[in-house]
Amino acid sequence: MSDLLPTLRAALSGDGPALLPHPAKKEPPSALGPGLPLAEDEDNPHDPTVAVVSTSGSTGTPKGALLPASALLASASATHDRLGGAGRWLLALPAHHVAGLQVLLRSLISGTVPAVLDLSEGFRAEAFAEAARSVTGGRLRAYTSLVPTQLGRLLDAGPDVVSSLTGFAAVLLGGAPAPRSLLARAADAGVRVVTTYGSSETCGGCVYDGRPLDGTRIRVDEDGRIRLGGPTVARGYRGGDVVGAFSTDAGARWFRTDDAGHLDADGTLTFLARLDDMIVTGGLKVAPAVVEEALLAVEGVAEAVVVGVTDPVWGQRVVAAVVPARGRRPPTLDDLRREVTRRAGPHAAPRQLLVLERLPLRGPGKPDRTGIAKLASRSI
Repeated sequence: MSDLLPTLRAALSGDGPALLPHPAKKEPPSALGPGLPLAEDEDNPHDPTVAVVSTSGSTGTPKGALLPASALLASASATHDRLGGAGRWLLALPAHHVAGLQVLLRSLISGTVPAVLDLSEGFRAEAFAEAARSVTGGRLRAYTSLVPTQLGRLLDAGPDVVSSLTGFAAVLLGGAPAPRSLLARAADAGVRVVTTYGSSETCGGCVYDGRPLDGTRIRVDEDGRIRLGGPTVARGYRGGDVVGAFSTDAGARWFRTDDAGHLDADGTLTFLARLDDMIVTGGLKVAPAVVEEALLAVEGVAEAVVVGVTDPVWGQRVVAAVVPARGRRPPTLDDLRREVTRRAGPHAAPRQLLVLERLPLRGPGKPDRTGIAKLASRSI
């Protein structure tokens, strides 16, 4: 980490090459051209490309978002403006993901040194609490970024760990939709959570608590697809934008996401699901997040993920993967169906149940929906 901040500073000023962040024990994807110079249209001497950040690649070959200095600086500035000022950060996410990279960048431009949580043995609540105490309680505001799975495990870890969270001026929460029940638990514990929405292609979160950061614009297409525009949008993809995700309108860059959502009358964005995660069962659409919210209201359910798998009768059947609360009996499929039917309608009720000790994860802590769907298909 001591070497990464100077390297990031050099890339930001254009005095060093662009970073290609990747796990320490894993080579970067060959599709991103590691070791090869950026093409002429992938860089700009007046606005250098600072990092080529790999997307998750959950639906195909990983793509590398070209993040220029102007976009990263605009993101960091807008974040601090929204949160109430710069401060000291705790890095609790892998640095090769955009949310982790942003923690380093915000620290760099604030002239502070981030505390770093050792993730070599996985995410451990007690280690987080110890690291948190090293940045909270000082004269500077303290911030950190987490994914919902991490926050849930911290809230489950006991009062000492929970108290370490309350010292942060803000806990940014992104990477996956946060269930309302989780947000309610955090609020009841005195934790200031700020939900974020964005992607590698927008330098991370650019919509906080449903409201765009300064400079960010939101459009929702007729089919519900979300488009994000403004100064934090990436230059494009390494090797070219073969999927047509980027465009320019009136001088502003726009990114076409693969997410579905809707804008309320007051301009608040509600994320519904990734378009390829939306389930169509019996001809009706089901948003996984709506069903997951209902499942988490069932007694004895600690974590829940909903996926759709191919079904000869329904086209897709709704599958619920749940982790029982510690010391509680696993819920039955009938338990889950009753609650989902009451909250979301009978078409959304799961037709298959997977009881797991732990949800499979990918990336910075997102549920591995593809892996869960494979488990469900093999279980029939």
